[in-house]
Amino acid sequence: MAEAYELPLLLFAGFRALIDELHAELARRGHPDVRPAYGFAMQAIGPRGASASEIGRRLGVSKQAAGKTVDRLAALGYVERVDDPADARRKLIRLTPRGIDSLTQSAEIFEILRTRWVAKLGAGRVETIESSLRAVVPGPNYPVDVPGWFGILAG
Repeated sequence: MAEAYELPLLLFAGFRALIDELHAELARRGHPDVRPAYGFAMQAIGPRGASASEIGRRLGVSKQAAGKTVDRLAALGYVERVDDPADARRKLIRLTPRGIDSLTQSAEIFEILRTRWVAKLGAGRVETIESSLRAVVPGPNYPVDVPGWFGILAG
């Protein structure tokens, strides 16, 4: 029988294995500078864009920490700052075509990685893992505040 402390470690190790494989493949596909925290930030920005304050709230970090991440993503060409059509006093951060491509590529790679898990474990076991986790994970939305929760982008 497994020790109770192993469950969170195994869940994290599975997550880490998937994320490490994702980023290795993203690098091969032309996105060598994308880091896990950047992926969460781009998810927080979303398809409609967001202000730095909104990004900070979604990531669970300060506006300043979110701003530093946005600065880095902008320097790498993944996001841009534009005037907010709803409020001329603020800037909206939007994904560039390069940012959208990195998220599109990520979705494709996750499909490949899930297929590998199915090949190793069988479709039924993977579906059981997924449905079991859905039963214990609160809410229908997936959190993007991992950087703040881990203190990765604390500022």
